[in-house]
Amino acid sequence: MRNCLIAALALAMTVPAFAAQKESGTTKLKDVQPAGTTDKNHKKQQYDFTFDTTTHEYTCRSNEKEKVNATDFVVGTDIQYQVNGNKGKVKSSTGKQVSCTMVRVANPAPTPAAP
Repeated sequence: MRNCLIAALALAMTVPAFAAQKESGTTKLKDVQPAGTTDKNHKKQQYDFTFDTTTHEYTCRSNEKEKVNATDFVVGTDIQYQVNGNKGKVKSSTGKQVSCTMVRVANPAPTPAAP
């Protein structure tokens, strides 16, 4: 009985951690940076896309098996994003879409007060 109670308590504590946070919308692309290097086993360059939403700042890394043309994602332009837990999609204003994995989530920086 005691083991059953401990297992139920452990399950109750882990369920919120697995609840996926779903978010989507349009925002400005803050930054695009290459991630890692290419070699014999990793032939396609990965990129980190950084963007703000109403609740968080995300950095999303492209898949190493997907070819990404960096010129399709211009910093400062509008993008459409989808966030579902640690998976995401970024779509440029030219219609190019990249699936990615969230590698960083932060609270957005507070906006400075006007003087």
